[in-house]
Amino acid sequence: MLKIGLQLYTVRDELERDFKGTLAKIAELGYQGVEFHNFYGHSAEEVRAIVNELGLEIVGTHVQYNSLKEDLDSVIAYHKALGNRNLIVPYLSEEQRQWEDVFASLNAIGEKITAENLVLFYHNHDFEFTAQVGGRPALYAMYETVPASHLQVELDTCWAHAAGYPPTEVIAKYAGRLPLVHWKDMSRTEGRVLTVEFGQGEVDLEAVAVASDQAGAEWLVVEQDECQNPSLLSIENSMNWIRQYAANGGPIHV
Repeated sequence: MLKIGLQLYTVRDELERDFKGTLAKIAELGYQGVEFHNFYGHSAEEVRAIVNELGLEIVGTHVQYNSLKEDLDSVIAYHKALGNRNLIVPYLSEEQRQWEDVFASLNAIGEKITAENLVLFYHNHDFEFTAQVGGRPALYAMYETVPASHLQVELDTCWAHAAGYPPTEVIAKYAGRLPLVHWKDMSRTEGRVLTVEFGQGEVDLEAVAVASDQAGAEWLVVEQDECQNPSLLSIENSMNWIRQYAANGGPIHV
């Protein structure tokens, strides 16, 4: 049964105002874990104490690519103190998309992280599907070039869908290599991708959950890049959809 986490970028406005109170609300809504993107000045020890008090698990942390390349020792030390094993590359700027260099860097970073008993992941957007390396999508080339021992998959199923790649097929392709799956809904407005609350868009969320379960994933991580409602209301509405899906037999634990 899949566990449900939240990528905290979704509620970044609330975290900036009230870090602990926002995490408490997330736990109250029924999210079992959180995936960080920023710690808002808090020490690793402070954050660890808060999540432990609230009964939240740490799913992982999105860590900027440059930080992993230039300050890896400090990143490792912080996350060991935090009690987090999963370090996730969240995005590459256009200037950073020198693919052969990226693959070599990820392999080296992953090797060092693995030696520290941590795990390196890569989180995609759509450009990794549209960019080609050797006649195949850059994302596929990445996972062919960097071994699973050094790099695991955090598939953002919304962005796979947006790029025209059926999320269920990509999930199946990386079965056994994607413990973390970003679970998101989207619609298209004037040619632009708009992330929306669960059940308000075009992604087959139920099929994504079933495929993730079959592929051996551990976490479905809810994320909404931009919220049309206040962010805490958006994650509550999405959780209401999730609870209904679970009640109807979905392979998730809430």
